[in-house]
Amino acid sequence: MKRWLLIAVLGLSALAAGFLGAWLFSLSGLADRRTESYLVEHPQILERMVAELQRRQAEGRLSGVEADVTRAFPGAVLGNPQGSKTLVEFSDYHCGYCRLSSREVEALIRSDPQVRVVVREWPIFDGSEELARLALAAAKQGKFAAFHRALFDHQGDADAIAKAAQASGLDLARARKDAVDADITAEIERNGELAQRLAFSGTPSWVANGTILEGAQGQEALAKALAPDRE
Repeated sequence: MKRWLLIAVLGLSALAAGFLGAWLFSLSGLADRRTESYLVEHPQILERMVAELQRRQAEGRLSGVEADVTRAFPGAVLGNPQGSKTLVEFSDYHCGYCRLSSREVEALIRSDPQVRVVVREWPIFDGSEELARLALAAAKQGKFAAFHRALFDHQGDADAIAKAAQASGLDLARARKDAVDADITAEIERNGELAQRLAFSGTPSWVANGTILEGAQGQEALAKALAPDRE
């Protein structure tokens, strides 16, 4: 009995000494210096930490609203409406970076028939709301994709609306009437609320497979975000 008691005492003493040594080591500053040195030698760890932090923040911001974000206004979709990979873009027709990104989105759609792009009209630039309303009105005529592309093609033109309507085959007179409908007003207001909830700072902003991206994005970055096996 005494022998086992002695072993137990010695074991507890060793454990206590271990904790004490670790505590003293941390107080010495050597642990911090070793950690700093290791991180300097392996900077990729910091990149992974940042990526993981962004992923967790995105999950928190999307919690409870992701279904609303990925649910399109009827007809306001690019690519395959039934596609298994959903990319959401908050966009403005007066945004130069949105225009640049639109080419990358088109390339992505051509490269992957499973891509479904939900366009959320978020008019934040002066004069953009009329274009956003007309684009949603075009969705009611089944002309959204063509009108959406044409607006970017003629971005900056004084008669961009007329040219885009002609290029897309849009009944402009009907679209102007539909543009003031309550459902279009509600959609634009909803998009603004979702953008605020997701803490977006401008356009374009994206949601893809639980990931949030902001700013102009290339085809490769968008495809990576949509990949089901992404880390």
